[in-house]
Amino acid sequence: MERTGAPQGPGDPGGERVGGVLAVVNAAAGSASAATVDAVVGELGRGADVELRRTRDLDDLREALLSADGRRLVLVGGDGTLHAALQLLHDAGAARSVGPLGVVPLGTGNDLARSLGLPLDPVAAARVALSGRPRDLELLVDGHGRTTVNTVHAGIGASATAKAQRLKGVLGAAAYPVGALWAGVGAGRGFRLRVEVDGRVVASGERPLLVVGIGIGGTIGGGARLVPGASPHDGVADVVVSTSTGPLARAGFAAGLRRGVHVERQDVSLSSGRIVEITALEGTFRLNSDGEVHPPQRRERFEMHADAWRAVCP
Repeated sequence: MERTGAPQGPGDPGGERVGGVLAVVNAAAGSASAATVDAVVGELGRGADVELRRTRDLDDLREALLSADGRRLVLVGGDGTLHAALQLLHDAGAARSVGPLGVVPLGTGNDLARSLGLPLDPVAAARVALSGRPRDLELLVDGHGRTTVNTVHAGIGASATAKAQRLKGVLGAAAYPVGALWAGVGAGRGFRLRVEVDGRVVASGERPLLVVGIGIGGTIGGGARLVPGASPHDGVADVVVSTSTGPLARAGFAAGLRRGVHVERQDVSLSSGRIVEITALEGTFRLNSDGEVHPPQRRERFEMHADAWRAVCP
């Protein structure tokens, strides 16, 4: 662990003083170079005493998260780090009691940071982590206790993520929309999925689906606006269902995804609610939760938990 001493600065506008900071970094995040981390710690140290913890695995991360002891906890890393951190805090029953979390994006996609309106520049985000305003946020929890902090999707999403991971080393953030387009063109005949939102059937499964997206935040894969109307503060999940399974329809859906105009298509429907259920009428489906792809399954139920945790926002 590393400590940086600095004069204590002001608290955030909500009235909470930042007496100390525990910065937790995953050095494996996409942009977590030593120079960047040093710059972030230096910025945090301008307003508070800082302890930097570098984590090696989930056990290390859990220990760090639960050792804040009243200090401002700042998560430094990509979407995967943030997803893992919220899962561990939820499992420990500490997602809210740990206090408002500062978020400094150091990944490739940084979709949660985009949803929260945070600067993508790490130093600017570190400044917000000290001086911003704590806001209540939602958490989506499935029937296995797995959490989603931004977006979960079935269908094309899992395939797109797998393909993007193959392109990421060459294309960086651009791998995600390219992977989505690649997957969209090659998605076959779609998925026979029944989708219910608060008990209301929004897709019967009679027509194959290309994708089902459930959003707390709106973007996936570094800015592709899968659920463009989603807000992490409104207490409901926004659900996008697409039946764009024909060859031209798949290409059109993928082309519109980046700007969010795919939701204007006649073969795309929007709904919102607190409980979302997905059932495979034939075969199985995979879920992509915040970039993590789960094993194939036949059914899943998601429940929205409002005001489950807090983040420091601009």
